[in-house]
Amino acid sequence: MYMNMFRLLAVGICIIFVFSLVLIPFANADWIMFHANPSHSGAGTGNPHFSPVLLWKYAASYWVYSSPAVVNGVVYVGSYDGNIYALNGKSGDKLWSYATSYPIDSSPAVANGVVYIGSDDGNIYALNAKSGIQIWNYTSAGQVNSSPTVVNGVVYIGSYDDNVYALNATTGSKIWSYTTGGWIATSSPAFDNGIVYVGSYDGNVYALNATNGHKLWNYTTGSAVYSSPAVVNGVVYVGSWDDNVYALNATRGNKLWNYTTGNEVGSSPAVVNGVVYIGSYDGNVYALNAANGEKLWSYPTNYDVASSPAVVGNVVYIGAEDGNVYALNATGGNKLWNYKTGNEVWSSPAVVNGIIYIGSDDNNIYALGASSPSSNTLFIIIVLATAVVIGIAGILLIFRNRLKTKIKVRRTLSVSFCEKFGSLLGYYVNKIKNISLKKKMIKRHLCR
Repeated sequence: MYMNMFRLLAVGICIIFVFSLVLIPFANADWIMFHANPSHSGAGTGNPHFSPVLLWKYAASYWVYSSPAVVNGVVYVGSYDGNIYALNGKSGDKLWSYATSYPIDSSPAVANGVVYIGSDDGNIYALNAKSGIQIWNYTSAGQVNSSPTVVNGVVYIGSYDDNVYALNATTGSKIWSYTTGGWIATSSPAFDNGIVYVGSYDGNVYALNATNGHKLWNYTTGSAVYSSPAVVNGVVYVGSWDDNVYALNATRGNKLWNYTTGNEVGSSPAVVNGVVYIGSYDGNVYALNAANGEKLWSYPTNYDVASSPAVVGNVVYIGAEDGNVYALNATGGNKLWNYKTGNEVWSSPAVVNGIIYIGSDDNNIYALGASSPSSNTLFIIIVLATAVVIGIAGILLIFRNRLKTKIKVRRTLSVSFCEKFGSLLGYYVNKIKNISLKKKMIKRHLCR
């Protein structure tokens, strides 16, 4: 009986574990840099929400082009007012801010308790993530709109001085730099398999050795590349101001395919489950087959789309210059919902624990969630439901064991009765047999 109870408890724990994975997967995942990760896939984890509710908004003093990073429940984001903000992810309360000398278009990256970000004052800053105190800064010769990518203790970032930099993440000292033929504007380096990929105003996409900065290859598009590359499954996906989205072999740089939109492409692609999602200045959000570039669907907004999509579950989140944040079905492209801010949305969404964090040109940073139960609520429901199931199963098990005992007793009594009755019956049968035998012997004797 006790062994069965332990087995039941083990089954209950398994139920909690499985349902937790199904309903609240990766609930504590972070969005550590622009487009989520070093390869800039734009793929998030967690539960998408299907109706927008404003949880909070924080007012900066000027536009918010910068895209948030969210780590350990803190939202880090820059503003055109020159400040880097750290906000409580649940309440929107300001934890700290750090003022640079010029506007900030760059998006922060957070690694090992340090926030890295560029500024139009030409500096790359490293700040303590808890206090906002400056640890170091590195000064380039041009404004820094590019967003940092931090991998293995190295910060990779571009500058308007035409250079791509690799800096020591601890000290800020330069490890190497590579000079392109034009400024590195908003294109942010992607890292994959020891290679750094970045676009330049000279129209090229570059692949550089991450260790020493040596050029491995470059691919020339028809115009400037403001888009940040995404690298997934050995393919580099990137947009260009020649109106095209490109797919390039990550090792050799040869073109695999291109898709032509109706205008410049400054948005950066998200690549999830074999689909490329990207915006265009023709006002559309596109979904393209990652293998061949075939258009799967497009969704028309009311204006340019410079924001870069985030994909969580089967939902694509993206901003547009019509002031809306859109949630689109990733499979069919139909609109699930939109949330109207007070001005254009150039910022790109970060999605953590089912909350969408994004900036707007109305000077606000928004946190959009849903009225559906939170992850913690779902977990509590799962635990309680499992406890009830275990309790009912335990009662049934006890009842079953007691029923078995009663049946066993009855069977024992039945067997005992049958044995006694059988013995008694056998005794009289034998007696009858003996009497019959004696009669037969007397009869034989008399008949002789």
